[in-house]
Amino acid sequence: MAWWITQQLRVGNVKMRLGVVQKLAQSDSADAVEPLIFALRDRDPQVRMEAARALGKFLSPKVVEPLIRLLRDSVPEVRAVSAEMLGRIGDPLPVKTLVGLLEDPNEAVRNAVSQALERLKWQPGDDSQRVQQILAMGQVGSAVAVGAEAVWPLIEMLRSGPPDKQAEAVKALGRFEDPRVKPAMLEALRKDNPGICLEALSVLGRLADESDLPALEPMLKNRNDNVRSVAVGVVANCGKSQAVSLLLPLLKDSFWEVRQNTARALGAIGDPMAVDGLATLLMDADRDVRESAIGALGDIGDRRALPHLVLSLIDPEASVRNAALVGLRRIDRGWDKSPSIRLVLPKIKLAMKHGEYWVQHSAAQLFTRLKVNPDTVSDVTTTAAGEVAPPHPAFPLLTDLLVDPDRDLRLAAVAAFQNLHERNARPLLQPAVDDPDRNVQIAVRRALAALE
Repeated sequence: MAWWITQQLRVGNVKMRLGVVQKLAQSDSADAVEPLIFALRDRDPQVRMEAARALGKFLSPKVVEPLIRLLRDSVPEVRAVSAEMLGRIGDPLPVKTLVGLLEDPNEAVRNAVSQALERLKWQPGDDSQRVQQILAMGQVGSAVAVGAEAVWPLIEMLRSGPPDKQAEAVKALGRFEDPRVKPAMLEALRKDNPGICLEALSVLGRLADESDLPALEPMLKNRNDNVRSVAVGVVANCGKSQAVSLLLPLLKDSFWEVRQNTARALGAIGDPMAVDGLATLLMDADRDVRESAIGALGDIGDRRALPHLVLSLIDPEASVRNAALVGLRRIDRGWDKSPSIRLVLPKIKLAMKHGEYWVQHSAAQLFTRLKVNPDTVSDVTTTAAGEVAPPHPAFPLLTDLLVDPDRDLRLAAVAAFQNLHERNARPLLQPAVDDPDRNVQIAVRRALAALE
């Protein structure tokens, strides 16, 4: 009978062989052991797995060696079942082999091995084995309690473990004060998984320095919005003024939170080089972004921001208007007497015809505060003879360019005013004498002299 069963296991098709193993599994006879051991060498993994599972109920030393050999099977599921059955049988012989499998690349195998060792009452001989056991059981966070011995196993898990465990490994590594951690975090940034990158950036927030900027820069261009948003803060923290050139392009990012975080970061750095870029955010579609840009300009404290912030006093949102008033006072408590404010009076007058009530109202209040009669603000100026002279058609455009964030455009506007030879351009040019750039100041004085 045993011979006939072995023949079926040798030459039958997969379905037949699997049926034979399942029938043997239902038997309590010791005669089933040998055919099942034979089935452990079957070319089909499902047959091998079912044979191993069937042998687990026979508490015989005879089945231990064959199951130990099966721990080297190429199929993870087969290794996992074999480990589980060896734990159930309770023979200590496979302990050494099972310990070696605590680092198996497959999580299910590691889990099964860990449970088998627990059944066999195995105790780790050192911290290294203790870490292996903890990680095999999936308790990644608990490995930290072991100490520095856990760092390398956690790094290995970060490199080759399943994505969810890689993220846990990053989080666990972040709790160590160990020189091996930062290189591991920088390596983690190259992962495609946004969750892993975010965890690594969180750790690097306290570890990174200027030397890490080349590794962090790609995160500012990551396709994931949240990764870019978090990366902004990390770059700002470790780069300071060196980070400004990296952060400025993100003021135009498509995601509002990236723009907001970038504005805050630039304000915290405090480099005046960011003023022009931040000024462009005062017209952002998102209210929170506009408020953050205003706060950043207040942090930097550069007087070039005054005309831009004055225009924010007529923003449709009350919270933005309030933030702008605070920002103006932080830069200059006498902001309303600054000559540069005159440059934006035409725009404020135009806002008095805005379709929204609060914009109109804010513009009217602003004229009252500035003690300026809006009727006196006009594109029409008077000649020396007292006649009314119509303004040159280019005046509105050139007046706007005089307060443009780009210094070269301001210089070009001054040169254009001078080349037009229009005396009525002098009132428009006069406020630009206080331009923050010395080259522009010199150009304006020359132009005014030429228009005398």
